[in-house]
Amino acid sequence: MASVIVKIINPAGLHARPSASLVKLSSSFKSKVFLDQDGYKVNAKSILGVMTLAAEQGSELTLSAIGEDEEVALQKIKTLFDAGFYEMEGDNQLN
Repeated sequence: MASVIVKIINPAGLHARPSASLVKLSSSFKSKVFLDQDGYKVNAKSILGVMTLAAEQGSELTLSAIGEDEEVALQKIKTLFDAGFYEMEGDNQLN
């Protein structure tokens, strides 16, 4: 199992759209992927699980993965968090 700390930087937090993006990306890996916030651990491949976190901007979460592609999964998912789920002002991917 590997893990990394990720931070929510987009102003709206982990609402429906970024949650869906996270679940879609997490589901593309064979590894099991989890998010933990203050001891509450959810399956990152479950939209309901991710939405229950209600993580706001500034929240720090532990992202963990276990399986054959865990390192790649963590790297790519962390990139999504670091990019603010492409919701930051000036992101062309929203247009």
